[in-house]
Amino acid sequence: MPAYLDFCSTTPVDTRVSAVVRHYMETEFGNAGSRTHEYGMIASQAVEEARSYVADGCGAMPDEVLFTSGATEANNLALLGLAQHAWGTGSRHALALAIEHKAVLEPLEALAMTKGVELELVPVAESGWVDPEDLADRLRPDTFVVSTMHANNETGVIQPLNDIAEVLKGHPAYWHVDAAQSFCKIGGLADKRIDLISVSGHKLYGPMGVGALIARRRGYERPPLSPLMFGGGQERGLRPGTVPVPLVAGLGEACRLALVEQGKRSSACVAERSKATAAFETLDPVYNGDQNQVLPHVMNLSIPGLDAEAAMMILRDLVAISNGSACTSSSYEPSHALSAMGLASERASGALRVSWSHDPVLVDWMDVAERLANALR
Repeated sequence: MPAYLDFCSTTPVDTRVSAVVRHYMETEFGNAGSRTHEYGMIASQAVEEARSYVADGCGAMPDEVLFTSGATEANNLALLGLAQHAWGTGSRHALALAIEHKAVLEPLEALAMTKGVELELVPVAESGWVDPEDLADRLRPDTFVVSTMHANNETGVIQPLNDIAEVLKGHPAYWHVDAAQSFCKIGGLADKRIDLISVSGHKLYGPMGVGALIARRRGYERPPLSPLMFGGGQERGLRPGTVPVPLVAGLGEACRLALVEQGKRSSACVAERSKATAAFETLDPVYNGDQNQVLPHVMNLSIPGLDAEAAMMILRDLVAISNGSACTSSSYEPSHALSAMGLASERASGALRVSWSHDPVLVDWMDVAERLANALR
């Protein structure tokens, strides 16, 4: 098998996490909603422990954590869940970054089509991050939600959340942050001005099929979310259905480990980045996004004269990489995120996303660079 370098798409489950998942699948397999016997009580305790570990990732309270099937559902619950509030208050304006993941853009587009919401997309510079002053200029009295990702899933560029918090200070709009790529990997989510945070398990060496929406109180008031599904009172009535205890426990353990090992993991990723950068220097690459404001394990680059599809075919038996978001990988059109950054079509269509782990990467970066260099000759 080729070396795996697509960790922005998904991560392997940490063996310590999978041990927890298997334990609650095979040994203590109770339903957390069954309060009449020991199995149910143990399951309930596991869920609450996991809730606490997830909350620790951004300094939230455990009862502000709502478990979902992943960040996509969390995004939908955060954005569509505010529709009734927007309708009731007469607020119709929504702001989102033009580089947001489709799991944010499409729910907002659905609100625009069905609820009369006016969706305004905030552009970003070639750097990949938004100018907070530009966002401030677009903020209106009737803006009910502002959605800004923490780190981009294609470029790894980190948004200036502290500056955005200053812009939103005193404004009633609810602020949603999609933190699927960054949660527990870097800091920046502890600011209490952030109302809603989306989390994904499988981006964090946890299991697929589980995530969370963190819904912070403002004082004593919870965000005015309405459920998207009905049929039970789980997760404060906002996410009905049996809580998947093994997956939730696995997510909690993944968050716990990521926080404990955050510094060590980051250092390992930075070291690997240095190796990759040194190898790619011979290709005269153009890096997409501000390299001084990027996740340590993500690199997006275009190699002049080389198309991304051709590059991936050349490297297919050596490394597993991508040309953008896994959710739109079947499309051969240039990335909407790179286009929103103002990149020329040729540069955007040639972009490669390389993302790695804190564990040693079993790949010869020089070999990768040599393969690509041969294709240019």
